[in-house]
Amino acid sequence: MQYDIALLNDDPLFLNEGNQDHKLVIYQLLVRLFTNSNTNNKIWGTIEENGVGKFNDIQEKALKAILELGATHVWYTGILEHATMTDYRDHRIDLDDADIVKGRAGSPYAIKDYYDVDPDLAVKVDQRMEEFEALVARTKKAGLKVLIDYVPNHLARFYKSDQKPEGIIDFGEDDDPSQAFLSDNNFYYLPGEKLEIPKEQIAYESGLQGPRHNGFYEESTAKATGNDVFHAQPSVNDWFETVKLNYGVDIQNGGQTYFEPIPDTWHKMLQVLRFWAAKDIDGFRCDMAEMVPAEFWHWVIPQLKKDYPTLIFVAEIYNPDQYRRYLDFGGFDYLYDKVQLYDTLKKIVQQSGSTNWLTGIWQHLRGVNHRMLRFLENHDEQRIASPDFIGDPWHALPAMMVSATWHQGPVMLYFGQEVGEPGAGISGFSGEDGRTTIFDYWGVPMHQKWLNNGQYNGGQLPENRKHLRSYYVELMQFCRKFEAIKKGAFYDLQPWMSKQTGYSEQVLTYLRFTENECLLFICNFSRHQSFSFKLTLPDSILDMLAWPPKGSLQGVFGTKANYSYNQGVDLEIPVLGSLVFLCGK
Repeated sequence: MQYDIALLNDDPLFLNEGNQDHKLVIYQLLVRLFTNSNTNNKIWGTIEENGVGKFNDIQEKALKAILELGATHVWYTGILEHATMTDYRDHRIDLDDADIVKGRAGSPYAIKDYYDVDPDLAVKVDQRMEEFEALVARTKKAGLKVLIDYVPNHLARFYKSDQKPEGIIDFGEDDDPSQAFLSDNNFYYLPGEKLEIPKEQIAYESGLQGPRHNGFYEESTAKATGNDVFHAQPSVNDWFETVKLNYGVDIQNGGQTYFEPIPDTWHKMLQVLRFWAAKDIDGFRCDMAEMVPAEFWHWVIPQLKKDYPTLIFVAEIYNPDQYRRYLDFGGFDYLYDKVQLYDTLKKIVQQSGSTNWLTGIWQHLRGVNHRMLRFLENHDEQRIASPDFIGDPWHALPAMMVSATWHQGPVMLYFGQEVGEPGAGISGFSGEDGRTTIFDYWGVPMHQKWLNNGQYNGGQLPENRKHLRSYYVELMQFCRKFEAIKKGAFYDLQPWMSKQTGYSEQVLTYLRFTENECLLFICNFSRHQSFSFKLTLPDSILDMLAWPPKGSLQGVFGTKANYSYNQGVDLEIPVLGSLVFLCGK
């Protein structure tokens, strides 16, 4: 069939962006937790007590299961060596001071060595890089691409690279700490001030057994903290374990910039990125990218892509006013869509928002919708199945449908999401907050039931969780099957439908289509009410689709529905249902 998309080009509800012929489906997993079968889960447990996942455990069965979910990319989280309480001095790795480590395992975003991988993740610690490289090779052989974290804004207070290539100078090694700001200093300093560790952090550690560097952490000339704290008394809620990196912006003096000559930090970070790009990875998820000036990204990304043209760069960014700057000028391929689509969908799922709000989001993002990464979970957010989000993972499936199909951009799943992991329990530094800990050695209970002692077959899952994973498999495979999802245009039916009798603000309706294929989506976010109504469409849509006077819609999700050109489509959408129809001739 052929649809005349040109008929809609002047329609304010029509959106046709990008020219990509594929849909990125990113599966994020924290290696430390993903393959850990240990169910002990002792609060503040050590690596020996609670166990840890390994690079070598992610073998063919695991990769095949990820591929079954429709994934195109795996984001391996927590790869770079970071500060930890675990003692690796026998392997010539310096011991971190416990006062500046969050949790026993430590934050994967407090990087201790940009040129090394986390020794926790290796079976043979002295061969840890080789084990990581073998994981990359296995992943690529399985038909998946590899993303890793790049953490440019901050590093661990006890940063010291023992694996840096010859000729590389450590961050801060040539700094002048007597100066609060110099464009070629790697850090920001607080001359005359000593760092004070948060009292709550010391209290957390009371009673813990294990090695400590010297019982307290001494930073006689304090450095600014990673989340832009420019005083020597960061709180326990700050990123107190990290140091802010200086890219030539004098933050304390009005943000004046010093980008000529190129600041030293820029050159050092280019070296870091080149090191990892040479490991045959396919891209970087760039942590807190907007806390680093767009000028740096404008300078560094083209240099990497000149030598590695297929590399992708994904920015964690939370300021919509900066989106276009970091895409068009900064050079990013994709950005997080957290504060707009994610936050709005969460409100709708929690029955405190309206589907009509979504129209304003795609309109605000006009021109960049196809470059927005959509998700309902990641390591920073609450688990869907936690009471803090919604409790029942089935209640979020309409939101997942929208996240995956609303536009052409990538969609992401976080490991355990597909089986309804609730993120319950206090694990140590991480409290009862609905998230899976990134700071502690821990087992992820519902995910472990799917893991089934390394079988990756869901053998221990309750039946309703098996069905949940099957739904995710079907949805993600659907996203990769239909060209209307991968590269199709978008038509927002919400403004039209909201004027129809009987239509609810808990129902969302939209079209995705190419010249050859059209899909109609109807999603019901209500947990209590099904809806019966006649779906009428604008004449412009009916003309474009060239619908015959009578016929039926072919259901992709849900059942067939009879329709009449003049009288509309008789539809009944169940509680929390998502109906998808192939429509037109």
